[in-house]
Amino acid sequence: MLNKAHIFLRAPEPQDVEFLYQLENDPQFWHLSNTTVPFSRFDLEQYILLADKDIFKAKQARFIIELEASHQKNIIGAIDLFNVESKHQRAGIGIMITEENRGFGYAGTALDILIDYSFKHLELHQLFCNVEKDNLKSLKLFKEKGFVVSGEKKEWNKRNNKWIDELFLQLIDR
Repeated sequence: MLNKAHIFLRAPEPQDVEFLYQLENDPQFWHLSNTTVPFSRFDLEQYILLADKDIFKAKQARFIIELEASHQKNIIGAIDLFNVESKHQRAGIGIMITEENRGFGYAGTALDILIDYSFKHLELHQLFCNVEKDNLKSLKLFKEKGFVVSGEKKEWNKRNNKWIDELFLQLIDR
């Protein structure tokens, strides 16, 4: 099991469908994944059934983030590896923590776990992420974990009729 302190990462399970349904269908987050239409419960059930595929074949992996408190685990978010490329030993990383669980350091701990897993177990050479320039909390989080801004995409995303620059960050295993 992937864990550190009271944070656990695990593969999605059938009972997570409702959580994922709420997360994936919240329009305020669609700009993060370029989602344009809602996901059905059936789509998410099928995704979970296929989630046990080899990460290098599927080119992605989603982990459910759980917080253990008083001997009980509660889902507080999800963290993903995407665009996993075995030849170049790299992957994108993204994280979402439920609003009521933000600001407690859980995202940082979950990132620590997945960074360690990615470099030591998957033997990746680098992780990357894309963060909108005005998302100061995410930028701070990734920079605290050693990610470095290595590029800027001007007017990359359009939200609320405004163009937003996006930064490209990398963490290279040394």
